[in-house]
Amino acid sequence: MDIQTDHNYAINLNVRGIQPSATLRINELSNQLRLEGRDIIKLGLGQSPFPVPARVVEALQANAHEKDYLPVKGLRALREAIAGYVNRKERMRSSWEDVLIGPGSKELLFILQLAYYGDLLIPRPSWVSYAPQARIIGRSVYWLPTHAENNWQLTAEELDIVCRDDASRPRILILNYPSNPTGCTYTDDQLLAIANVARKYRLILLSDEIYGEVHFEGRHKSIARYYPEGTIISTGLSKWAGAGGWRLGTFVFPPELRPLQDAMAIIASETYTATSAPIQYAAITAFSGGQDLDDYLHHSRRVLKVIGEYMHQRLCDMGVPTQKPEGAFYLFPDFSSYREALSRRDIKTSAALCTSLLEEIGIAILPASDFGFAPDQLSARLAFVDFDGAQALALAAGDYADESLSDEFVELAAPRMKQAMDKLEQWLKQL
Repeated sequence: MDIQTDHNYAINLNVRGIQPSATLRINELSNQLRLEGRDIIKLGLGQSPFPVPARVVEALQANAHEKDYLPVKGLRALREAIAGYVNRKERMRSSWEDVLIGPGSKELLFILQLAYYGDLLIPRPSWVSYAPQARIIGRSVYWLPTHAENNWQLTAEELDIVCRDDASRPRILILNYPSNPTGCTYTDDQLLAIANVARKYRLILLSDEIYGEVHFEGRHKSIARYYPEGTIISTGLSKWAGAGGWRLGTFVFPPELRPLQDAMAIIASETYTATSAPIQYAAITAFSGGQDLDDYLHHSRRVLKVIGEYMHQRLCDMGVPTQKPEGAFYLFPDFSSYREALSRRDIKTSAALCTSLLEEIGIAILPASDFGFAPDQLSARLAFVDFDGAQALALAAGDYADESLSDEFVELAAPRMKQAMDKLEQWLKQL
């Protein structure tokens, strides 16, 4: 056995066979193809197209000199700002002591699964990193069935069916809404019903609300209102403030789960130590709010809503059924009506479909198989983010401030979205 084989044999079995994150992989491939001279419309990585709000950038600049290690759980002033933010938005009574800061909500989710020994319950479809994280740690993953007719949303009945056979088994349920990959969200009644089942089985409920602020109507509600004692709210700066690369996420715990929060802090202390000091100081400004941030969110939501509705209508007109998005910046189109035509070209899986679209017409999207579906589910996730967010915001807040946004606005502010739909429509017609 040579040294390479020896080292390969020693790699953790839980990591073998796992590919790099699908969203990061498609982004790097798209960038590489662009460097090679290809015109690629990047609808793969779900990165906010909007700039970080100016006052938040200024706060980062003003605190660039901050160099000391901060407390493992986070800077107290930031934890106070986040508690205040959650209390304003959700009419809760969180304390700064309930808040844990991390280098992105993805890292916090990972150490949650390290700290809590339980199965992971994930509605199908769900974000690409939930299940791989559980597999790396060695946890069991159970995909909860959903249906297109119900906007691919979890129902309380389906959750109860999964839990009832072993009622006392420790479990973490992840509920992400507005949803990545569908853009759909839950009604109050749906949240209440799910909360009642979660309470019945004493589930840890991780409410991934990273897209909460980009609910198109600004009406996001947390399930923590209905199951406060068992819900951890997850949020951050990446999606609503355009600061994905800043890597700051936060969990807000109920007091009943303080031992779990403390356990996660122990893991944090032995791994990443603390989140970047300048970023934490700057984030105080973001979570403290203000009229300028309210205006930024108002126009961001308007832009995303009109683009999402435009893309939704174009896809439906092509015979590609798609749920109408209510938030975030995603669509989950179903290409199964073209199954026979695609099969004649030996395109029988969602991965093959996405590969063909990238190679033939330069559109980068992600296959349904990355989101928990079988390979032959001919759906894909489309992130409508390849446009100049700064320009779109300026138009929305300027010439279009007092007008309803329309297809004309989309063609002006997001021409590559129209180009993507035109290319896709032509490709489907030629099958």
